[in-house]
Amino acid sequence: MANPVGRPSKYNEALQAQAEDYLYTWSDTDTVPSRVGLCCRLGIHKQTSYEWAEIHPAFSDTLKAVESLQEHVALNNGINGKFNSTIVKLVLANHGYSDKQAVEHTSPDGSMTPPQPVYKVVKE
Repeated sequence: MANPVGRPSKYNEALQAQAEDYLYTWSDTDTVPSRVGLCCRLGIHKQTSYEWAEIHPAFSDTLKAVESLQEHVALNNGINGKFNSTIVKLVLANHGYSDKQAVEHTSPDGSMTPPQPVYKVVKE
């Protein structure tokens, strides 16, 4: 059996408990819960959080909960005007929200539709 390469993972049950605690105490340090806020709390690099999410289902679930909470907090504080609308728009874009305008090339009643061409058949 080959020896593992690199340092052993810091991930353990105590660290998972700290990650779950972040869900309840993020407001002590952060305006909005986030992956990077969780990483700072745990003392890990953001890339490590992506790797752990693939390996450890509990950590993956915690990250998904943080992202859901982030969406909820940003949306509610954007609606009630507590957060800057531009920042809320940027945050919510990461959750699939968009600010798009549909441009129609014809009018709904058809009044701007070009007339059909009229062909005249001439007998020679």
